[in-house]
Amino acid sequence: MSQTKIAFKSSKIFITSVISLIVVLSVNAAEPEKGIETLSPDLRVLLSQEMQALQKGMMSMIPELVSGNYDEVAKTATKIQNSFILEQKLTKKQKEELSHKLPAAFVEIDEGFHKDAGMLAEVAKDKNGELANFYFFKMTNACTSCHSRFAKHRFSAFAEKKEEIGHKH
Repeated sequence: MSQTKIAFKSSKIFITSVISLIVVLSVNAAEPEKGIETLSPDLRVLLSQEMQALQKGMMSMIPELVSGNYDEVAKTATKIQNSFILEQKLTKKQKEELSHKLPAAFVEIDEGFHKDAGMLAEVAKDKNGELANFYFFKMTNACTSCHSRFAKHRFSAFAEKKEEIGHKH
C-alpha cells in the first residue's frame, strides 16, 4: 500500500475517532461520584498538575499523529505512560489518603489510560498509523469517561442535563 493511501487511511480513522469523541461528549453523563473532591488541598494540587501535564501531552500528539510523526508520538506517549500520580513521591499520610478516598473506578480508568499510552507508544514505534489513532482515541475516551464521572465540578458541560441522543426503547 502506498504511503499516501496509508496516510489517508490513518487520517480517516483519526477523524472518525474525533467524531466518536464528540458523540461521547454529547451523551448524558452518569451521576457524579465522590472521592476526588474530598482529597486534601495538597493532593488536589498534585492531581491538577498531573492532569495539566497529561492534557498538554495529549494536545501535542494531535498534529504529530495527523502528520505521521510517529517518533514524536512514541516519545510523548511513553512520558504519559510513566506519569502515574500514585507513583509520585508522596508522604505515607498522602498515600493512605489516596487509598481511602480515590474511587476504585477512578483508579481503574487511570490504569487503563496509562496502559493505552504504552500501547500507543509501541504501535507508534512500529509506525502503525491505524493502531496509533485507535489507542489515541481510547486514551481520549478514558479522559472523557473519568471527567464526566469524577470531575463535573471542573468540567461544567458534564454537569448540564442533556437531551438523550440515540436509540430509545
